[in-house]
Amino acid sequence: MERSKKPAAIPVSPVQPSPQVVFSDDSSKVSASLPTGESVQILLYGATVVSWKSATGNENLFLSSKAHLDGSKPVRGGIPLVFPVFGPPNKDHATASLPQHGFARTSRWEYLGKTSSESSSLPTSKGDSSVKLDFGLQDNMIAGAQWNYQFSLVYSVTLNQDSLETSLVIRNTGPINYDFQVLFHTYLAIDDISQTKITGLEDAAFVDKTRAAAHVEAAGEPVSISSETDRVYTTSTEKPRDPIAVLQGGKKRYELDRDMLPDVVVWNPWIEKSQSMADLGPEDAYKKMVCVEAGSVSAWNTLEAGDTWEGGQRIKAL
Repeated sequence: MERSKKPAAIPVSPVQPSPQVVFSDDSSKVSASLPTGESVQILLYGATVVSWKSATGNENLFLSSKAHLDGSKPVRGGIPLVFPVFGPPNKDHATASLPQHGFARTSRWEYLGKTSSESSSLPTSKGDSSVKLDFGLQDNMIAGAQWNYQFSLVYSVTLNQDSLETSLVIRNTGPINYDFQVLFHTYLAIDDISQTKITGLEDAAFVDKTRAAAHVEAAGEPVSISSETDRVYTTSTEKPRDPIAVLQGGKKRYELDRDMLPDVVVWNPWIEKSQSMADLGPEDAYKKMVCVEAGSVSAWNTLEAGDTWEGGQRIKAL
């Protein structure tokens, strides 16, 4: 006997694709990709981001063809992480015995896991729209570093459909206050340095490291590069920071937002210096890259015992 009214079938929501995270065969690299095609690759050595591609397959980060990716020396390209000192250490400071740019970029980090954003409920959704990868480093993981302070670092790399975010949480886990500097040494891939301009720094004074650290007043115009450039810009902390934009041929290619990072380093080695850099290639590499590095390096940041500092950047590919 058939029932006059059958129960309605319970609708089943379609399974949305999720981000994929894989390790290299030798466990030296973590790769993540979104269902929409964007991808990122991070070495555990230095937690260095070495690739960030848009859904089109376009690479947004410059990586030297001669970069050492085996952990034998800092990576030339991508996003090396600078901590706890920027540049050559001052001989009279607690960081005096550390290598240039500190030990974060030359230490092996621990992969802590991933977090994905919730998928859209729309039927047209292509899956999760972002994935965050976390990496950790503590003082007991540093081999031979002469910096006698206790710390815990959590470095997060978040891949979104149109941007990449990198953020760092620093916790002083010891009983003694200490000073630090931090910087994301981002190498952006460009088509032609001669057609590149940087906006958003027009009102910022800077230190010119190619002129014996001369202090230079704000230029009032976009930054263009036609010779060796190594500048530390310090932006105002009294008003909201406009995004920094990298223009290629008059059109925006990248947009950079910062949090708790008042300084921006602009660097390009140009012809003569690039020829003396054994790990920079190909020969015309200087034409295809510009470093726009968000950081806090013009002064020391003091982190008191038990306290935490957090800062980060978001780079949008346009």
